[in-house]
Amino acid sequence: MLNALTIDVEDYFQVEAFARQIDPKTWDSYPRRVEKNTDRILALLEQRGVRATFFILGWVAERCPDLVKRIQRLGHEIGCHGYGHQAIHNGTYEDFERDLRRAKAVIENITGRALKSYRAPSFSITSRTMWAIGVLAEEGFENDSSIFPIAHDFYGIPDAPRFPYNKVLDIEHVIKEFPPSTLRFCGRNFPIGGGGYLRLLPYGWTASAICRLNKVEKQPVMVYFHPWEIDPDQPRIAATWRSRFRHYQNLASTEKKLLKLLNNFSFSTMEEVLAGYELRNYPEVDHDAPKRVAHCAPSLDLENS
Repeated sequence: MLNALTIDVEDYFQVEAFARQIDPKTWDSYPRRVEKNTDRILALLEQRGVRATFFILGWVAERCPDLVKRIQRLGHEIGCHGYGHQAIHNGTYEDFERDLRRAKAVIENITGRALKSYRAPSFSITSRTMWAIGVLAEEGFENDSSIFPIAHDFYGIPDAPRFPYNKVLDIEHVIKEFPPSTLRFCGRNFPIGGGGYLRLLPYGWTASAICRLNKVEKQPVMVYFHPWEIDPDQPRIAATWRSRFRHYQNLASTEKKLLKLLNNFSFSTMEEVLAGYELRNYPEVDHDAPKRVAHCAPSLDLENS
């Protein structure tokens, strides 16, 4: 079965785990490693003939336009990860709209093509920010991978569908939603195959979970990771022990896990997987939901980048 391989193109100093320590206004003072790390990923994928979806941060695209062009030239799908990697619930409706439009303009100016796919920073489309789906539709996006069907104190909607579906907004607007993958056990969804969950858990667990989803549940898997996760030599940021553990643990082994995944399973872009999938409709969002939302406490779980 064909699964979706996705990469969130952001640098090590832009993750939510370090948001309290690093002001976005200082990002340009940190040595950039995202281009070199992403090129390593591109080489691995080219060797195996695999195409993937790269959700690119507008801030990165603005400073590394040639990287965006290389990703496009190699036949990968280019998606949007917002501009400033700010969690949606940490701002207003207008903040999100402004950030999205800025990222979209930067990336489309480089590629010359309209963006179709989006992933929110830190999966921050939740029950409190569902209005963001409407903004995506208004801005011309067709696909999204931002709604994580798990219980988490930073993101997630536990009772959201586990597999790809149509998020029906109105008679004219539908967003195809491809959730990050989960296994359901004892009435609860457990995340697999992405970010900290991929990096911190044994490969055997991840492979077994993917096999179950593909062969037993007959469903495609969404695998996601970040370029900084294959970079054990990146600078260390002074932060809490939880943040350091989530971010730095097993960096040296992530690339090996990725190679195993590429050898053992079939992958392509999110757009291609969705094109071959029969999606069911899901109830429309509430456009009357409040446009200004409260701030949220940072997560203490494995994954918040």
